[in-house]
Amino acid sequence: MRQYKTDNPDTGVIAYETGKDSINIQFRDGSVYVYTNKSAGIAAISEMKILAKKGEGLTTYINQHVRDHYQSKLK
Repeated sequence: MRQYKTDNPDTGVIAYETGKDSINIQFRDGSVYVYTNKSAGIAAISEMKILAKKGEGLTTYINQHVRDHYQSKLK
């Protein structure tokens, strides 16, 4: 996984990994959630990938738009 590089020390997201149709998100508590095109929608996954690379706004986006739309929880 790649470190989520942000200036916000209070962010809930600490790492991410992108796939063709998905993004895995690791949160501060160590949990890892898998969001896919099927579970969250193509537009949401695309936006999450952009925010992850920018290092800005991903935690807020997840909380406001896709919170429970994950495919699975790995940890």
